[in-house]
Amino acid sequence: MAAERLKNYIGGEWLDSDAPQVHEVRNPANGEPLGETPLCGAGEVDAAVRAAKSAFATWRRVPVQDRVQHLFRLKALLEEHAEDLAHIVTRENGKTLSESRGSVRRGIQMVEVACGAPSLLMGQALEDIATGIDCESVRQPLGVFACIAPFNFPAMVPLWFYPFAVACGNTFVCKPSEQVPFSQKLVFELIHEAGFPPGVLNLVQGGHDAVNALLEHPGIEGISFVGSSPVAEHVYRTAASHGKRVQALGGAKNYIIVMPDADMEQAVDAISESAFGCAGERCLAASVVVPVGDAHGRLREGLLAKMREVRVGNGESEGVTMGPLISAPHKEKVVGFIERGVAEGAELVVDGRQVEADPRGHFVGPTLFDKVGADMDVGREEIFGPVLCISPVDSLDDALALTKAHPLANASSIFTQSGKSARAFRYSVDASMAAVNIGVAAPMSFFGFGGAKGSFFGDLKAHGREAFDFFTDRKVFISRW
Repeated sequence: MAAERLKNYIGGEWLDSDAPQVHEVRNPANGEPLGETPLCGAGEVDAAVRAAKSAFATWRRVPVQDRVQHLFRLKALLEEHAEDLAHIVTRENGKTLSESRGSVRRGIQMVEVACGAPSLLMGQALEDIATGIDCESVRQPLGVFACIAPFNFPAMVPLWFYPFAVACGNTFVCKPSEQVPFSQKLVFELIHEAGFPPGVLNLVQGGHDAVNALLEHPGIEGISFVGSSPVAEHVYRTAASHGKRVQALGGAKNYIIVMPDADMEQAVDAISESAFGCAGERCLAASVVVPVGDAHGRLREGLLAKMREVRVGNGESEGVTMGPLISAPHKEKVVGFIERGVAEGAELVVDGRQVEADPRGHFVGPTLFDKVGADMDVGREEIFGPVLCISPVDSLDDALALTKAHPLANASSIFTQSGKSARAFRYSVDASMAAVNIGVAAPMSFFGFGGAKGSFFGDLKAHGREAFDFFTDRKVFISRW
């Protein structure tokens, strides 16, 4: 990957940006320069929106079975280039190749579900709602939508949104994270090859200025966002105040409850992968494990043994099971949380600051705290790194109370062999994505994705059937002849 200055894709063309400022993109594993992301402003955002708005007038009239043919072609091209895309994800983000391949596969699954639009866009009808009067409800596209994507899944997350949006007849502007722009560069090259009409899908590089321009632009009907909760709330408030639909997926502090009757080997394997996979940089990562009663000692020892098997290094290297964090500032933030946890009195069982790895990279090893109180920053704040906390309790009621007291509620799991305990958990837990004996409660592409409380701002969530609700408006038509 030669270092280059990224371009925008607007109206079916790759265009140079005149933005005076750039974000330097480097491989987080070794500091290798990869390129420069131009930090575009309102002018280039406006050009993309105008191109999308112009294309909408024609695109919305294309029959849905014809619209999805472009998606079928895109899916085939993504399959063909999946390995190339995975290598790009690893080089710009730091994931292991195995993790990158998995994320690319999930992105392709989104396109696959969106190809079902002819069935999923169907409305409802009822004749004789009164004598001689019939009624039908149809879904119609609204116009231009946009997404603001995070750094942690650069290939996958944008595909949560624009395949569904364009299948519904809308047009789209995508703003990838300025830290990881190369994945979407390749995807949009494939979009171009798939033959989408000019302006249907557009790509704008940028940072804060581009984000705010999208939130405030009068030509955009709706915004999709994934990121931290403070930014998600800003996106929601700003975009909603400008009359837009919003789905803003925020941060997490995910609780994993482990009952005394759990299959401990299964629990340890799943929790370890959940907490330390993708270096903990995912909104579904295990953050706080809550052993109930005598599960505590067995769980702690099992995690210690499992953590010794983690090999930290460059994600492209064979045998590496955990890559670096995204940047030096983020590493500093994660290390700062570890230091605060020690200062707060939590027991530091495994210290990831001592990891042996390439000093040019942003590495923190798997870290384990025990006896973490709910009032400690390390047990309450989203760290977004490979730091796992143990907070032992006496009962399932105590564990559920701990999860319910937290202002975030993205995902949660319980490990148990008891149907009674599993049902109590399912009935009471606040998190919108919950699981039994599963470490990462990640819904498949045909189910909705999104948290609750401070982990989600909006109404309709991402992908699945809810995507077709978000990207369309229902029109009710009543007729008498």
